[in-house]
Amino acid sequence: PEPGAMERPLSLRPVPPYKPLAEGQDAERGDMEGLEPEGLPRSTVVSLGPPPPPPPRDHLVWSLCTALYANACCLGFLALVFAVKSRDRKVLGDYSGALSYGSTAKHLNITAWVLSIFLVAIIIALVATSTINIMNLYYRELEDHPFLGPT
Repeated sequence: PEPGAMERPLSLRPVPPYKPLAEGQDAERGDMEGLEPEGLPRSTVVSLGPPPPPPPRDHLVWSLCTALYANACCLGFLALVFAVKSRDRKVLGDYSGALSYGSTAKHLNITAWVLSIFLVAIIIALVATSTINIMNLYYRELEDHPFLGPT
């Protein structure tokens, strides 16, 4: 090619020579003279192996919710750390490491939620029983000293 051909606009470049089509040759079929469309394959089949297994779950969102709302004994934070490690392993392609870290994050999430629910239930029970005891003490004092009550 000419050295200045690259700088010329497309409309000013010389046209490459084309050979004229022979008599009876179709422009769309080119040099495939003599082949009928029935002889050509209509589709191509690409056989792939079995589909790859789905990547292991990392439980990152669940761990984040556990760390924010049910962080009993810092287990929610530990679950979040293991979930991030699982996501890192999954990105690197180490599916066995990701599965191990993800499983640990899942078990820590379950343990954190069970402990949190148990602690909330204990706190509700303690508040309810202490309220009942205080009310009983108040009524007992009211019976012993009637002048302490409302007039």
